[in-house]
Amino acid sequence: MTRSLPTESIRDVRAHLADVVERADRDDVPTVIARRGKEVAAVVSIEVLRKYQEWEEREINRIIDERMANPTSGTPIEDIMKETLARSE
Repeated sequence: MTRSLPTESIRDVRAHLADVVERADRDDVPTVIARRGKEVAAVVSIEVLRKYQEWEEREINRIIDERMANPTSGTPIEDIMKETLARSE
C-alpha cells in the first residue's frame, strides 16, 4: 500500500522552500509538487534518492544477469538492454 504524501503547488513550495527541504531532510518525508493540479516533481532527502538509485541499479543488474543466464537465441544484447532500461522507467 502506498502512503499518502504531502502535495503542494509550486507557488506554495516557492513560498516556503526551506521548510519543505527541512521536512525532507529531518523527517524523511517527501513533498510532491503539483503544477496546475498535476504531480510533476518531488523534494526528497538525498538519502532517499541514493537508496532509490542503489535499488534501481541492483534491479537492472539482476535483470541483466537473468537475461544473460537465459539468453533468447538471436536477440541482440542492445535489444535486451533497451527492454531492461524500459522496465526501470
